[in-house]
Amino acid sequence: MAGMPRSTVGCTRRRFLQCAGGGAGWLALLELWARESSMASAARRSTRRVIWIFLHGGPSHVDLFDPKPELERLSGQPLPESFGPVMTRRNVARNPLLGPVARFRRHGQSGLELSDLLPCLARHADDLCLIRGMHGDSVNHPQSVYQMNTGSILMGRPSVGSWIAYGLGSENENLPAFVVLPDPGGGVKGGPPAWGSGFLPGQYQGVAFRAGRHPILNISRPDSYSENQQRAVLELAGELNAEHARQRSDDDRLHARIAAYELAFRMQAAAPELVDLSEETAETLRLYGADQEPTAEFARRCLLARRLVERGVRFVQVYCGDTNGWDAHNDVRKNHGEWCAKSDQPIAALLTDLKRRGLWDDTLVICGGEFGRMPMSEQGKGRDHNPWGYTVWLAGGGVRGGMAYGATDEVGLRAVEKPVAIRDLHATILHLVGLDHEQLTFTRHGLEERLTGPQEARVIHEILA
Repeated sequence: MAGMPRSTVGCTRRRFLQCAGGGAGWLALLELWARESSMASAARRSTRRVIWIFLHGGPSHVDLFDPKPELERLSGQPLPESFGPVMTRRNVARNPLLGPVARFRRHGQSGLELSDLLPCLARHADDLCLIRGMHGDSVNHPQSVYQMNTGSILMGRPSVGSWIAYGLGSENENLPAFVVLPDPGGGVKGGPPAWGSGFLPGQYQGVAFRAGRHPILNISRPDSYSENQQRAVLELAGELNAEHARQRSDDDRLHARIAAYELAFRMQAAAPELVDLSEETAETLRLYGADQEPTAEFARRCLLARRLVERGVRFVQVYCGDTNGWDAHNDVRKNHGEWCAKSDQPIAALLTDLKRRGLWDDTLVICGGEFGRMPMSEQGKGRDHNPWGYTVWLAGGGVRGGMAYGATDEVGLRAVEKPVAIRDLHATILHLVGLDHEQLTFTRHGLEERLTGPQEARVIHEILA
């Protein structure tokens, strides 16, 4: 059914208006019903919101999350022939293996092993679920960014955040259901389609926020223009738009644009307060590292992510890594050392803060990149892209902590035990927020489109609390 999620609403907005005779009153009533349905459904779910920390560039699992003693033992030697042929971008398959660049230690009661590059996150070992058998389909950044975000290596499909916004709606009418906090150091490989709504209506795409007084470009009202004046203009525009829309009930883009204008007006009041961190205590700012370098910038975005979910935003994606980010082709120890120094404390602080504010049980935290890194060396001290086996971790709402699920082979090259395809991860995320990946569909060109696609996908029940 086009326009509304099958799993939550029994008929489309277009069908309802056609049957009921149209009119703004009926439109408002439908919106009220949808909101009440969403709230009732949310009350039954354990997880109501998601924060996805995207480590852009591809963090090395064998140096951060996936200890490999055999890789350390074989360091400097060629990959044994028993591992078979390896598809790589830069013909690094014949290069010597490179051992882990940092020591792994056991932490917490669970004994979960994590790298010394992550000392703050290690204190949360008993909260983490490490999915060590992730695998994807592309060795290139843009395609892998798209697949991790949308389920497809091709541009133009809806992102996970858009599907969740489509399925659940927003808990706060003054803020978007899906917010993106890009890294100010540079763009994501593949660009904004990574958080686009694809063929879903436009109001479900991610809204990019910036730090500072003006979080969204062109949203502030000119000083010479009063709120009453603006409201009068919007009311007139709303009446004209409603009349225009009644004659074009099939135009989802028109309805999305009308909704975007109304949301923008409401956000003029909500967004500035939201990004004003001056009301946070000095202790909280220190916890995140917002008062010092090199953590200050990323700390403020992690803190903003907490403030967003606290105010009812369903899905927040925080990018860590500029244009190249964790893409450690030249020197993985130097690259990851710098990015871990920027991000380890803020991420650990976010987990602590969610707990102490009562948000832990109903907030799912996801952390990982578009792929991992190869066990073979590149240019002596670096590593190339590896989509065949890598790690993504989950924590919080509905997930078992202190565990590792699945495994890569002895050197971290391929997922071999309980492998998890990206569509399986997406199915699990939807399940955790109360949505069935098989039932959450959108009709396009006569096909029932899903986030997880036409292939079989499974919920990873073994990691659920």
